[in-house]
Amino acid sequence: MTFNRNRAAIDVLDKRLRTAASRLLPLAEGYGQHDPQTLKLLFANDAERSAQFSLTVDELHLDYSKSLIDSTALAALVELAEACGMQGAIGALLRGAKINPSEGRAALHTSLRSPLAANAPHAALVGETLTSMREFVDSVHSGTWTGYDGRAIETIINLGIGGSDLGPAMVVDALADFALETPDVHFVSNVDPAHLTRTLAELDPATTLFVVASKTFGTLETLTNARSARDWLIAASDEAAVARHFVAVSANVAAACEFGIEQSNIFPLWDWVGGRFSLWSAIGLPIALAIGFKAFDELLAGAHAMDTHFETAPLQENLPVMSALLAYWYREYGASPSTAVVPYSQDLGLFPAYLQQLYMESLGKSISREGAVLTQRTSEIIWGSAGTNGQHSYFQQLHQGTEFTPVEFIAFATASVDSADERHRHLLANCLSQSMALMNGDEAGADVGEENWDPQKTIKGNRPSTTLLIKQLSPHNLGSLIALYEHKVFALSVLWNINAFDQWGVELGKRLSKDVYAALSEPARSSKSAQTASTLDESTRALVHKINSWRVPR
Repeated sequence: MTFNRNRAAIDVLDKRLRTAASRLLPLAEGYGQHDPQTLKLLFANDAERSAQFSLTVDELHLDYSKSLIDSTALAALVELAEACGMQGAIGALLRGAKINPSEGRAALHTSLRSPLAANAPHAALVGETLTSMREFVDSVHSGTWTGYDGRAIETIINLGIGGSDLGPAMVVDALADFALETPDVHFVSNVDPAHLTRTLAELDPATTLFVVASKTFGTLETLTNARSARDWLIAASDEAAVARHFVAVSANVAAACEFGIEQSNIFPLWDWVGGRFSLWSAIGLPIALAIGFKAFDELLAGAHAMDTHFETAPLQENLPVMSALLAYWYREYGASPSTAVVPYSQDLGLFPAYLQQLYMESLGKSISREGAVLTQRTSEIIWGSAGTNGQHSYFQQLHQGTEFTPVEFIAFATASVDSADERHRHLLANCLSQSMALMNGDEAGADVGEENWDPQKTIKGNRPSTTLLIKQLSPHNLGSLIALYEHKVFALSVLWNINAFDQWGVELGKRLSKDVYAALSEPARSSKSAQTASTLDESTRALVHKINSWRVPR
């Protein structure tokens, strides 16, 4: 499906935006041809800037007044979104059109959040799966699901990678204060033996249950770990125990059954749900096991509320669209190579890592939806960590480094542990003061000619940031936050005219790893080893040879 793009209007708006950027953005083309409009001047010239450059949706409030943009440029960006067919694209996404052209399929993760809507695509399938998940979760929590010796399950280990790991792991970590007493939920993703071995070290096989999360049931890392976990279980019991200690989330029922998982314990995953958008599906099973199904329903409801806002709000009042337009502005016209996402919340410590996959796997493209080579920049690098830790590592570069790096702050107005605790006020004070420091800098000593003023102390400021303030961390608000970023990513894909729902670069790496694994698995001097290695480039062959020469003989 091709969205309705007005090429002539886009070209005109592009010229307007480049002119605006030359006045506002440090790295923009033509910067310096006009007197730059600093953040201080933008506030000085508009007493209502803070109110006009902010949006509130339910319990999420975005303050983008510290962005290096004025009302003229912002209006042009909204017009650009219209010219790119943004409204039609949003409608196409939510009604289930085939918006993934390279794979010929829809992207229907939003349907997973509206199971009660009779007209939602695949509503019956989604509803049935939620019912099956609820029954399974209840059986684990009630103790009616038991291990091979009759004891209740105490530990869940999710075996997955990428979207089958990052999303659920981030949510379980974020909602730790909502977790039930049992079971404990762990995530193993890395094929490095250390990850699984150390996770299993203190566990009892009789009370441990594994969730194998793999759409194809053929993902190398996940299946390798699953086989090792099965060996660990069988060593303590027997082959029959696999049916009591393994469930799967997969589209490949036959492969999961062959592994030893009973068909009734295989939860479906469909090709219209991409991995990085799948935590709302049965991939979210470990979330529901950790926090209970009521809280999981609240997570879905929060995401659905953001879906409704994304679909119905005018573009200039649309939180995901406006967030996308700011990112587009900095990347396309400010040449910013990266954006730092800094949640001032230990609970959201995994959120930047989750966003890296969501953002860069979706937007790391150089080919248009129609197959043409793009001449513009697309996705910037997303990075960050929890504040205040980041202040004592990379914030020095944000304040005085040579790179132009917009910052997205995320903070909760109330603490998840104790709102009266002064430590939370210190946390919020640090968050707000950092955005102030980025904007204002510190040139006071230089300005007044202070004796012995050290120029290295000069901090010029004028570095942009946004602050997303959320009333409190709850399953509902976390669902809204995640959906906000999902829709921001989709809106950016519309602006750049790329497909946000394929990942062919990832697939290439998976294919090539098979040849390298074969070369590493053959005896170093065998003729078969030489034949296998011949498919590799000279550098990789040399690295394989070095590894084989250093490995301890078995």
